[in-house]
Formats: sequence, C-alpha cells, structure tokens
Amino acid sequence: MSASKSRPAAATVRPATAPEPPGAPVQVADPGGLGLGAFALTTFVLSVFNAGLLDDSAEKVVLPLALFYGGLAQLLAGLWEFRRNNTFSATAFVSYGGFWLAFALYVGKIAPGLDPAYADKATGLFLLAWAIFTAYMTVAALRTNGVVIGVFVFLTLTFAFLSAGAFAGSDGVDHVGGWLGLVTAVLAWYGSFAHVANSTWRREVIPTWPIRG
Repeated sequence: MSASKSRPAAATVRPATAPEPPGAPVQVADPGGLGLGAFALTTFVLSVFNAGLLDDSAEKVVLPLALFYGGLAQLLAGLWEFRRNNTFSATAFVSYGGFWLAFALYVGKIAPGLDPAYADKATGLFLLAWAIFTAYMTVAALRTNGVVIGVFVFLTLTFAFLSAGAFAGSDGVDHVGGWLGLVTAVLAWYGSFAHVANSTWRREVIPTWPIRG
C-alpha cells in the first residue's frame, strides 16, 4: 500500500466553518423598507376616501390592510428595529402599527355603537392624540433624513386636519386632510423604495438626503 493511500480519510475533508463566538451580534436586515411600505399603502387607501375620491360606503376595504399590513407588518418592522438598536424607527413603526390595529377595531366595532351626537368628537379626540404624538416625533425626525422629515411633517398636518374636520363635522376639512394623507403616502412609498433599492444595490441609488453632523 502506498504512503498516499495510507493517509486517514479525514485528512482530505475540508474543515467545517467555525461557529459564531458567544455573544456575537445577530445580523438583522433593515426593516425600514417594510415599515414604510406598510404605512404608505394603508395610508394611501384610506386617504383616497378621506379626500372624497371614492364613496365612503366602500371605506371598509381598508380594514384588512389596517390589520395585516399597516398593523401587523409594521409592528414586526418596529420590533426588528428595536433589535437593531434604532430607537426612533422602532418607536415610530410599533406606534403606527398600533394605530392601524386600533383604527381597524375602532371603525369596525367601536364607532358603529357610539352615540351619534358624540361620535364625531370621539373620532376627533382619537385623531388629535395621534397628531400630538406625530408632532413630537417630527422633532426627532429632524436628525434623520429629508424623506422621513417630509413624511412626519405631512403626517402631522394630516392628523391635525382630520381631527379638526371631525370636531367641526366638516367634510371640506376632512378632504384637505385626505389630500395631505395622499402626499404622506407618496413620500413614505418613496422612502420604502429607497430603503429596498439602496440595500439591494449596496449603495445609494435613490437619494434620501440624510442630515449630516
């Protein structure tokens, strides 16, 4: 038997990849594209009705989107942002995921049982609370990028006009809020597009105008 044939078979086996050392960080893909996309699509569909472009009788088409895409998908995106130690995005995505879940419950179950004399004011209060939250998140957004700043500025205006319209019982003010919501949705879709495209290309191909310094 030759010397080459006498070598143990194990000597020709390539070594296995070394395991990750204990405590090594787990790599999590950027969930920003998912969170912004879920927010944009659901906001767009609802805003079409708020702007008066379609009859309100079909508005409940937004409820499954609010539950599963605007709600659940955005909630998951926010939890992954917590895993990535991104406080701003985590707070935003989890909060607006909660908003869409609450909206679906409110429109589908709560609002139909309210006293008609107070239903508009209840809706106005619901939207006003979100306007306040979005306003202070806009201040934090000033340290992110131009696209996110635009989303939060227009979203604050959207909630403010929808709240005012509900309190006043004014369809005209509601329609303004709806058009502002459409602008918000387009900006959020652009941000989602930029997240996904830039991550896939591994360089900035879609500008977001980050804040420097």
